[in-house]
Amino acid sequence: MMKPPSAFLPICLFILVALIGLTSSRQALAQGPEAAPAVSPVGTAVRDANAYPPVPGGFYRGSHPSRPELRGFYFHNVMLVYLLGLFVLWVWTANWIDTDAHDLKVRPLIWNSVVLLSGVSGFVLALCAPSGLLSFLAMTAGYGIPLGIYASERNKRVPDSAKILTPRHLKSVALRTLARLGVKLNAKEARSVAGGPPIRLIGKSGKGAGEVDRSRQVESSSGYIAARELIYDAILRRTTDIHLEPKEGEMSVRLRIDGVMYPAEPFDRSTGDALVNIFKVLSAMDITERRKPQDGSFRAEMEGRTIDFRVATQGLQGGEKMVIRILDKGATAKTLVDLGMRKQLVEQMQSIVSQPHGMFLTCGPTGAGKSTTLYAALQEINAYENNIITVEDPVEYRMPNVTQIEINSKAGQTFATALRSILRQDPDVVMIGEIRDGETAKISCQAANTGHMVFSTIHANDTIAALFRLIDLEVEPFLLASSISAILGQRLVRKLCQDCKEAYKPSADLLQKIGLPADKVDKFFRPPTRSQGTCPSCNGLGYVGRVGVFELLVINDRLRDLIRESPNMSAIKAEARKNGMLYMKEEGLRLVVKGTTSIEELQRVVK
Repeated sequence: MMKPPSAFLPICLFILVALIGLTSSRQALAQGPEAAPAVSPVGTAVRDANAYPPVPGGFYRGSHPSRPELRGFYFHNVMLVYLLGLFVLWVWTANWIDTDAHDLKVRPLIWNSVVLLSGVSGFVLALCAPSGLLSFLAMTAGYGIPLGIYASERNKRVPDSAKILTPRHLKSVALRTLARLGVKLNAKEARSVAGGPPIRLIGKSGKGAGEVDRSRQVESSSGYIAARELIYDAILRRTTDIHLEPKEGEMSVRLRIDGVMYPAEPFDRSTGDALVNIFKVLSAMDITERRKPQDGSFRAEMEGRTIDFRVATQGLQGGEKMVIRILDKGATAKTLVDLGMRKQLVEQMQSIVSQPHGMFLTCGPTGAGKSTTLYAALQEINAYENNIITVEDPVEYRMPNVTQIEINSKAGQTFATALRSILRQDPDVVMIGEIRDGETAKISCQAANTGHMVFSTIHANDTIAALFRLIDLEVEPFLLASSISAILGQRLVRKLCQDCKEAYKPSADLLQKIGLPADKVDKFFRPPTRSQGTCPSCNGLGYVGRVGVFELLVINDRLRDLIRESPNMSAIKAEARKNGMLYMKEEGLRLVVKGTTSIEELQRVVK
């Protein structure tokens, strides 16, 4: 914890010394001569030479002389204890606000000044107030008002689980305090006190409806809270995959964030093995089988939304490795503009997806955002006027008024079998999650030729390679030429953090290498090279989120003739360039010049 700001320390010590002085003078006066005036039997006050003078009026600061047992007490005992306690709490709160404001970048200089001035003013008014009630109000207001306003501002920048002074937070603090004091709580309250982060893991039944949820079988396990903390922390970090890898003496943890692997704090081997068993139970796997690969899934509820997890295990020489894929079904599908496409590319895409029939493909490696692009394309189609059916593995986004089918290979439902059945459901638009085999490729091309608009993905490095990949899957060139409308190649590059990125002048050699004129480029941007503390926006990674880099190949009549007659990669590429196609690297340089990403990130992703 950081120490309080430098301005706080001398003032806090001064006020504390003043309060100690008050208590000392109280004791000294208590040992002095009698302060209460002597009263004669007839009610006439007899003045003693060593006594205090009589009260001149209604105002009297300090303990009233009519109560000699309180003689010398400037404050009532209860008020003095409250003042000292509030002073200590104010010092601690000022320290916390200073640390928290710097971490979240919530105007720390302003808030330090506000807390300092408000606290000092409250204590000064409390010392000068003519009554105990006013002293109480002044002290409480000087402490509570700036704290409440700061909590309101900082709660806007943190997730619900990290907000303070909310009913949930106050209840948690109260329950933890009672638990420390030894107050017995019921089972539900005890779980909320010691239950870890606000996330609930829900396992599969394993044998269908009616069986008790398997999550109840692991709630009492020793590593259950650690499992919830791992999942909760991964979600907050925008993780897409969690890797649990057995090492000698420990279980290492790596998180894939924005497509890049980052190491996390490892577990000791016993706790790591317990975590693997917990996730296997939740996923309805066999925990006794550690050699053969297994796969399963479970879900979690967090902050009002449901998140799905796909789990895969693989036996290794030193143990069992587990990979957990995080699928946030509560997320909403993006639009084409949200993907980062330039205006001309968006207009071309809107024209393609609105065609009455044809086939639109996206290509790229795993994790390139192909499915997200297809969902964005579906957003451009009126779901009320068209019958849209999707076949996916798994369903990643929930879309209203769209029929979404999830394949089940164990039940014999593949992309090809599902595609045959949905073509009898009178679809206008069909989305196939992935073309994996020749049968799916042929049926997709036939559907595009019979009046349907087909969207799908295929694994290929670029748009030209995607064409020849379909030919390799034994799709006849004449069938492919008549069905294909456009192919979109894409990659995802990380976006620079807007709070901590720094500008620099690129060298002439670098600009010449990437093909940019030196006289038209003033600066590039990159992650901070100097240590400036941990940026709260990116957690010190230098990047936040990802944006797409695209390459759109629109099939015109000349390209159809080339595909149908003599498929030649060089000829097709030359015709595509003549038609105005830009390579992914050229599109990516636009993002580099704008400061959206760095040249190093573009070179890492796009070769």
